Amino acid sequence: MSDHSPYEKLGVSEDASFDEIQSVRNRLLENFSGDAKERESIEMAYDAILMDRLRMRQEGKIKVPERIRFPEKLVQTPPQETKPTFEGNPSWLQGVMDKPSLMEIVLPLACYSGLSAFCLFYPNNPGQFLQLALIIGFCVSTYFLNRKEGRFGRAVLLSFIGLCTGLISGTLLSFFIPVTLLEPVSVEQFSTVVTFIFMWLFSSFLR
Repeated sequence: MSDHSPYEKLGVSEDASFDEIQSVRNRLLENFSGDAKERESIEMAYDAILMDRLRMRQEGKIKVPERIRFPEKLVQTPPQETKPTFEGNPSWLQGVMDKPSLMEIVLPLACYSGLSAFCLFYPNNPGQFLQLALIIGFCVSTYFLNRKEGRFGRAVLLSFIGLCTGLISGTLLSFFIPVTLLEPVSVEQFSTVVTFIFMWLFSSFLR
């Protein structure tokens, strides 16, 4: 080969292994990291050697390693990031379940704890006050659900489901609890508190 052969440019012999050639090429690129022209010259010499090795392979003179013939096999696709899901749950449930932060749990809990305390200890016109408290609780649930994804219609629907589920569950539970255990709390007050528990679960752990 000529005095300016790509082998001489890299400083390797013509019978050097691919690993040796690649090692020298990487070292030279690192040494000339600030010289764009020299780096281009090194890359051209390296490409010329690869082409020469492929030509020799086609002529049956050498056996080209797989990493030269099929370099795309060495490229590893970086793993794609995936959102955490609740493994084992059906897909429809994964679409509504949420992994709330501490504040997304504590803030609704504080609101519903306050409403529950007022419902249990407010003495005057408990029936009217309980209705007002349920309306406020419904608005609280809608607010926290809507704040997560900005889907107001979905937030209203989930809040309504939580309200109905809580009222039905509270009423049914009151039938199985002796009256002596409920006193001095009325059935309506007990049912309202149970409803607030369900609405807190909905607003914190659903989206």
